[in-house]
Amino acid sequence: MPQPGRVAVIGLDSATPQFMFDRFAEDMPVLSALRQRSLWGPMRSVDPPITMPAWSCMMSGRTPGELGVYGFRDRAAHDYGPLAFATSRSIKAPRIWDEMTAAGRDSVVLGVPGTYPTTPIRGAMVSCFLAPSVRAEYTSPPALRDELEKLTGGYSLDVENFRSPELDRVSQQIFDLTEQRFKVARHLAATQDWEFFSFVDMGPDRLHHGFWKYCDPEHPRHEPGNPYESLFRDYYRALDRHIGEFLECLPENTSVLVVSDHGAQPMVGGLFINEWLRQEGLLVLAKEPDGPTPMAQAHVDWKRTTAWAEGGYYGRIFLNVEGREPEGIVPAREYDDTLDRIAGALERLPDDRGEPMGTRALRPEQLYPEVNGIAPDLLVYVGNLRWRALATLGMGQGLYTTENDTGPDHANHGDTGIFLLDSPGVTPGPADGLSLYDVAPALRELLGLPGGGRLPG
Repeated sequence: MPQPGRVAVIGLDSATPQFMFDRFAEDMPVLSALRQRSLWGPMRSVDPPITMPAWSCMMSGRTPGELGVYGFRDRAAHDYGPLAFATSRSIKAPRIWDEMTAAGRDSVVLGVPGTYPTTPIRGAMVSCFLAPSVRAEYTSPPALRDELEKLTGGYSLDVENFRSPELDRVSQQIFDLTEQRFKVARHLAATQDWEFFSFVDMGPDRLHHGFWKYCDPEHPRHEPGNPYESLFRDYYRALDRHIGEFLECLPENTSVLVVSDHGAQPMVGGLFINEWLRQEGLLVLAKEPDGPTPMAQAHVDWKRTTAWAEGGYYGRIFLNVEGREPEGIVPAREYDDTLDRIAGALERLPDDRGEPMGTRALRPEQLYPEVNGIAPDLLVYVGNLRWRALATLGMGQGLYTTENDTGPDHANHGDTGIFLLDSPGVTPGPADGLSLYDVAPALRELLGLPGGGRLPG
């Protein structure tokens, strides 16, 4: 078993084995060499495989149910209002840097989703892309903000509107974001005291959402001969160079973990899930929408509505339960049967060509040992996450579309990310059955924190 020491985590949001281990292996000599001396393999993400909560699950060892966080937005009350954005205040469980602080040890945290607003730790924290702007207090200590602004000439929290038809601008900002994030990581690694260093680059995620159909010949809407065909390869080559430069600045015998919160895959299309509920007589509107209308702005006849949905990478269905929602109509005794009927109908629903879709409709209690907060009554993986769940009403397109309803996008999340661990005493080689829930116990073991577990593999 390795002796406790320094640990550096390189987080790559949405990095997927398809590219990191297979398609671009020859273009990534640094990562390939790292893999040769690492325990590595595909890593199963959480359910649902969503950036928020996945990074917090990884850094705490808790499930989304235990955290009470099921996506970027969750219900704050059993009402019909818009969902509330999850923030760092939504995460009640201690994460690895909190455990280090409690032990009187230093950490550096950079860009890890779920860290805005910043929380005081022993060391330094730079918040994530959920910070509203660089005018907000996105660093702890606050004075670190001026240092980063001077270092970078203007710190970037994220790519500006990455779901945009301005492809030249978006692609350049993705490359710039990754270059800057690694530059800041090198700077903090060299200037801050730390035993635990964790940072996340959002570049891969923005790349996949903005350019998958242009770069992947297997995408159903691929456009051969388009000017962005080589963008994935060019990006991963640049990413490999940045990883190499970061590794060179680390102290000798630092344990290195390269990990992603989930994977990605082509988005086959979208299902208008609220329109499906309307078709089934489960969602009734008091007034037809005049045009594209978010669910929270629709005129719903709640006294006749059984269920409604919110969309995204996965669908969330909520029942209108008597005594729970303000105008609930589903008797508590019929709750289970109603969910079973909806789940069964969704799982039988064919795609736009009449072929089996492979949708999965899951209950929170099936997924988590503990369910906190207000969980969806059903979590719906449309086409097993190959299709997007679209909540918008009034699109006038029937049930199916090939596009996203909130801006251009042609990738959806996948349930498998990556894992590479290079640490003294760890036997290199491929490993099967890796889980995101292996990460926190492994980090505790490497850092000598209580609650450490056997390293995976």
